[in-house]
Amino acid sequence: MLRLALRLSPAVRASRRGLLSGPCAGARSGPVPCSSRGRALNCGRPAQSGILRCRTRALIPAPPRSVSFSQSARVCSLPPHQKVELPALSPTMQSGTIARWEKKEGDKINEGDLIAEVETDKATVGFEILEECYLAKILVPEGTRDIPIGSVICITVDNPDLIPVFKDLNLEKLAALTPLAAAAAATAATPPPAAASSAPFPPQAPGSSYPAHMKILLPALSPTMTVGTVQRWEKKVGEKLNEGDLLAEIETDKATIGFEVQEEGYLAKIMVPEGTRDVPLGTPLCIMVEKESDIQAFADYVETGMATSPPPAPAPVAAPPAPSAPVATPAAAPAAAAARKGRVFASPLAKKLAAEKGIDLTQVTGSGPDGRVTKKDIETFVPAKAAPAPTAAPAAPTPARAPAVAPVPTGTFTDIPISNIRKVIAQRLMQSKQTIPHYYLSVDINMDQVLDLRKELNMEVKADNIKLSVNDFIIKASALACLKVPEANSSWMDTVIRQNHVVDVSIAVSTPSGLITPIVFNAHIKGLATISQDVTALALRARDGKLQPHEFQGGTFTVSNLGMYGIKNFSAIINPPQACILAVGGSEKRLLPADNEKGFDVASMMSVTLSCDHRVVDGAVGAQWLAEFRKFLEKPVTMLL
Repeated sequence: MLRLALRLSPAVRASRRGLLSGPCAGARSGPVPCSSRGRALNCGRPAQSGILRCRTRALIPAPPRSVSFSQSARVCSLPPHQKVELPALSPTMQSGTIARWEKKEGDKINEGDLIAEVETDKATVGFEILEECYLAKILVPEGTRDIPIGSVICITVDNPDLIPVFKDLNLEKLAALTPLAAAAAATAATPPPAAASSAPFPPQAPGSSYPAHMKILLPALSPTMTVGTVQRWEKKVGEKLNEGDLLAEIETDKATIGFEVQEEGYLAKIMVPEGTRDVPLGTPLCIMVEKESDIQAFADYVETGMATSPPPAPAPVAAPPAPSAPVATPAAAPAAAAARKGRVFASPLAKKLAAEKGIDLTQVTGSGPDGRVTKKDIETFVPAKAAPAPTAAPAAPTPARAPAVAPVPTGTFTDIPISNIRKVIAQRLMQSKQTIPHYYLSVDINMDQVLDLRKELNMEVKADNIKLSVNDFIIKASALACLKVPEANSSWMDTVIRQNHVVDVSIAVSTPSGLITPIVFNAHIKGLATISQDVTALALRARDGKLQPHEFQGGTFTVSNLGMYGIKNFSAIINPPQACILAVGGSEKRLLPADNEKGFDVASMMSVTLSCDHRVVDGAVGAQWLAEFRKFLEKPVTMLL
């Protein structure tokens, strides 16, 4: 369990400039009336951003005056106050547990103070407040489990003299008062017709005179995400959106995640172009409308506070060779020119395969939606040849066409842009090496029995299309050794050392965008065949950038194997807050002394190095873990006990 410090202001104060446009943008708090659509978000609740299948949306109802309200009308018969709601502290969180209140009723809360610890499905997270206030009432006691996201957990006020007013307030009374406040706010927000015509309207903010629409905001797709990159839009302006459609692909600090639509509608406006980097959380990405006839109203829409900048320049690509020999292939030249016109859309896997095979994507005809190039298109692509030209004389220029497919680099160096994933990898590695006292223990292991057992088991599971690898045995032995020596299956949590009772093994996987560690959950109770299937599926999704956040966030122990590259041994960097990581080298034949006629034996020996956090694992404990690990591999049948 990971303990993070999440700096989060009260939910009622989450309605800040830039999250909502129109008159409600400056409102401090209060229930937001919903439009007539039955699937509107946060009906009757304070406006806040949340994650629903990797999407955050803010509803802007029409007409705009229906969302105007005053602070005094937030909760009827109660003085001005703020309701602090339970936020979504992880992408998969549905409910939480109040582990401990750090403040008492009546205490002053300074900026950045920790008021509570909330246990989510991933970790125990510190809950901080960014503004000075006073804790007037705790509505959810310590230890309360399964609190739904958005539930009011406490009340804060700016004036300590108001605290006694909330002494007898509870959730039942608050629920009874909230509908009255909402009705009062709606009534106060509707001015008389005469008053509306008595004075000219001031210049209205963008969004205040538009049809009913929905802003889709950039959500936090991982606990450490602060910015994201819009890698690709899967839909165009004007296209119909069905529930479950992939709208865009967002590159976070961990992976590239598909952004799905949960409601039907039409894409009216894209406000963040493809390739835009370092987009802050909560930034409006696009606008969605329910009626197709409303799309045109947003043609010139500009978001308040957003700088209007042209789309970023596309990544440099090889210069098209078509103009160099237009006469040689008169029939093919128009087709080639048409293929190179505009942006080429391709899946990440297709781009990777094209780069490996040296295929120019502009020459490939896509068979996917809207002409998208897929993996199948790359595999079946046959490069155009110059031989079929009508005349044989122009065959001489053919060699000049080859450099266009694989251009020779010019200059003395090439600057490669740093992706968000690479930035986070660099930060975490530096943090680990600078703050964690590493030490390293190495041991050689006889792998003969594992190799023999692997060959025998692979014959048994061949019909099931399963092929066990040596790495599967290593993962299983690591998990069982963690049960034998639980100190190695622990985490440094600053104030405590958390000893985990389950073993979730993170597997280091190299991807084109950087290193990622998908997790084999409950590896200690899984069989070798199940571990093999999990690792294969996770590695494939990791390289395709399709891992879900919960599949790579967490873990209690990490295995990094470079043996398949011929590496004999190496030392790995610990993945915090874990306490250990195992670096696995390759196997090699060695002569070992033996009590036989020859006086020696030939054995397959493998070198492993355990990196330990000395704050958690002492040297003797690390040595004990390696002894248990070696015992399981040198006698693999003991893993059945």
